[in-house]
Amino acid sequence: MRKFIVTIEGKQYEVGVEEVGGATTVAAPVVTEVKAAAPAPAAAPKAAAPVNGTKMEAPMPGMIKAYKVAEGATVKEGDVILVLEAMKMDNDITAVCGGVVSFKAAVGSNVNTGDVMAVIG
Repeated sequence: MRKFIVTIEGKQYEVGVEEVGGATTVAAPVVTEVKAAAPAPAAAPKAAAPVNGTKMEAPMPGMIKAYKVAEGATVKEGDVILVLEAMKMDNDITAVCGGVVSFKAAVGSNVNTGDVMAVIG
């Protein structure tokens, strides 16, 4: 059995994969959670611009595919403001409140879960 350590959303798991008869067939993996001794070194924090308004954070990692409204447009709660492509699917991101939109991530840029994509103020 070959063992691998896989990191998913910051948690480490030890995965065992068994080779069967020298063929490339893989048996069902055995997964156990690994307690990390120390967290991985954090990246240098990004300098955050002052934010006045409601932050629209990325609900999942992905790429900003398109804006559906113009920078500075006034939107209502529930209006689609941008499209986030994640796992080859387009996800409409809607405004959580009404106000004026200010985008904080450019079209074509990648975002991680929790990154601020826009501010509605």
